[in-house]
Amino acid sequence: MAVNFYLESRVGKSGDAPIRVSISIVGIRLVTSIGYSINPTKWDSKKQKIKQGCSNAKGITYNTINSHLNAIDNFFIEYENTLLKDNIKTTQADIKNILKLNFSISKNYVAHIAPDEKTLIGYFDDFVRDNGQSNDWTIATFTKFKAVRSHILAFDPSPTFDSFNADGLVSYVSYLRTIKDMRNSTIGKQLGFLKWFLRWTTTKGHNSNTDYALFKPKLKSSEKRVIFLTWDELMSMYNFEIPESKNYLDRVRDVFCFCCFTSLRYSDAYNLKRSNIIDNSLHITTVKTSDSLVIELNKYSRTILNKYANTVFKGDKALPVISNQKMNDYLKELGELCDIDQPQTIVYFKGNERIEETYPKHELLGTHAGRRTFICNALALGIPAQVVMKWTGHSDYKAMKPYIDIADNIKAKAMNKFDEI
Repeated sequence: MAVNFYLESRVGKSGDAPIRVSISIVGIRLVTSIGYSINPTKWDSKKQKIKQGCSNAKGITYNTINSHLNAIDNFFIEYENTLLKDNIKTTQADIKNILKLNFSISKNYVAHIAPDEKTLIGYFDDFVRDNGQSNDWTIATFTKFKAVRSHILAFDPSPTFDSFNADGLVSYVSYLRTIKDMRNSTIGKQLGFLKWFLRWTTTKGHNSNTDYALFKPKLKSSEKRVIFLTWDELMSMYNFEIPESKNYLDRVRDVFCFCCFTSLRYSDAYNLKRSNIIDNSLHITTVKTSDSLVIELNKYSRTILNKYANTVFKGDKALPVISNQKMNDYLKELGELCDIDQPQTIVYFKGNERIEETYPKHELLGTHAGRRTFICNALALGIPAQVVMKWTGHSDYKAMKPYIDIADNIKAKAMNKFDEI
């Protein structure tokens, strides 16, 4: 993934040149103007930002425009992460519409297919538009509902509200399970999104079919396994001497371990700038939740930052973070080199069928494991959950419970070591 900003060669009567953006995501590229202009002498082409203290001919300051550029960069990191995680396809038109939807400086622009009030899909587009604006949906939520829309049309190319009566809902679940090959947990999420839409249409007076309210299929599920590195595994990776032939794994290891020592998500590590490092702490506003966090550095995270202190990265970034997809691939390779191969059994259900799949742990490693590693090890070390939550931004214990259970198990096993003496 790459987001780059540059100036057009054309300069207007005011002396300002339009700022353009090039967005490359999963092989698709969009180049367009962002709506702001600046005099070329006030543009830092190396940092791809407006120079500090400068304004354009309209009096718009560097802070305003640079914040806009940063927001676009961060937004499309999250967008690509969502596409890759949920295996969703996108198009150049999607990228262009999303850019206008979220970053138009002239008006609140929403690009959707014009709704036909006689069709369920027309109402669905109304639902997405209205709820997206009123609830300030993130790109991840828009992308999820784009997938819901596709599933509905694949199930019934000309859907009506009667398509989702009692029998239709049973058929839809069967379609998701057999044709789309979804796990029960995924089917449950898709039904939740569909019911949200149908409730909205009922409230608006568009839909008199309320069979969905009583439709509660039994979908067996199991708890999602938390993949993380134990302290010994983390130290093994942190201290591992990477062969010269695989030097490309060195930076991947550093970024991943940094997340393991700070609790940062991939998107926040990618966005981390040297200006975020103040008085031996990270001062960040998270990309996903917009939480303002202060995360103190420890000797491990500090060492990693110091390693790159004199290396110049685009946008004054603090770390050499590559694309999420590539980093996930390399992490599996790195984990295998470090002999992180403890068997991990994943349990899930498709219908009534219980399916168990066992993998060596390195095959399940991804950037998400960094944050989980921090939480599990911090709790296992005896750091109170309320303190850990200050670093991670979790607002309630419900989200922390799976990690607390893991920490309790780790401590119980550690106590058993006394019986072995």
